Amino acid sequence: MKKEVEEVKEQSLALELLQDYKKANNRLFVIVLVILTMWFCTIGYLVYVLNDIETIETTRVEQSDAENNNYIGNNGDIINGTKDN
Repeated sequence: MKKEVEEVKEQSLALELLQDYKKANNRLFVIVLVILTMWFCTIGYLVYVLNDIETIETTRVEQSDAENNNYIGNNGDIINGTKDN
């Protein structure tokens, strides 16, 4: 009888430890999923920002015979358009 009581206590301790491990593993799994989701969101945002930066604007100046064509450049200087001969 005494031996059976000790076996029941050992089994209950073992089952209790297994249940604790199961809970811990579930928590770690959820944490890993959250971290992976945040990581993929960060990479997606980085790709979006890097693709958005490469916008290039061009300015075309055409010279007419009657007047000078002027425009303000990117650095703030006024640039005179010249006629190609």
